[in-house]
Amino acid sequence: MAGFRHHDIAPVDIAMIPHPSVTVLFDLSEHGVRYDVLGRAVTGNAIIGLHAGALRITSAGAGDVLQIRVSPVIAAAILRDTDVIGGTVTPLPELWGSCAAVLTERLHATPSWDDRFAIAAEFLRSRVPRGFGVAPEIAYAWDQTVRTRGLLRIETLAAETGWTRQRLWSRFRTHIGVSPKRASELIRFDNAAHLLAAGRSPADAAVEAGYADQSHLHRRTKAITDMTPAVVARAPWLAIDDIAWPTI
Repeated sequence: MAGFRHHDIAPVDIAMIPHPSVTVLFDLSEHGVRYDVLGRAVTGNAIIGLHAGALRITSAGAGDVLQIRVSPVIAAAILRDTDVIGGTVTPLPELWGSCAAVLTERLHATPSWDDRFAIAAEFLRSRVPRGFGVAPEIAYAWDQTVRTRGLLRIETLAAETGWTRQRLWSRFRTHIGVSPKRASELIRFDNAAHLLAAGRSPADAAVEAGYADQSHLHRRTKAITDMTPAVVARAPWLAIDDIAWPTI
């Protein structure tokens, strides 16, 4: 979890770089946060799925946002809706009804970020049914894809789970909401994006992240974000990532 506070009264308009996690955003501002993706606008609390792509976040001025990143494996238990996990932007009320509004009011009335984190964590734990979990093979496949930064071949991953490639593809999409290929691409791109934000050249980032060359990275970055690698390198969200999500 991370808390973001915008002090400036000037309007906010920033790009949110795709991430290989499901993102839950609680809007605690006075003016309201708006998410624009694929011509659709969502205001307020929202879940950002694994197919959000080129997403812009705008707001009229100062305010707080509580952001939670959830592994798709965990999200499968919390959200129990693969269309949301593998989707673009879903308003929280569509999934949690009035519970979302009650939780938001409670978070808004709580001044401490640590207390807000505790409240949100308690709520998310309450959403997980007793005994629920994705198939162990799916959890393993996701963990291995993350560990190898999206570079493990699907055929190898299937063999390690004891499933055929077709079965892994089908079950992965059923549980996670996206294909193994999409998951690998998001994880690989996330690695490249952070290398770019750290000051690495597009050519070096392409090689280290497993792209064929700089042109390949450029094409995939445009396809995923509708931005060039140079623009991604300057993304505000990535610039504060190590502070907001420190490695422990």
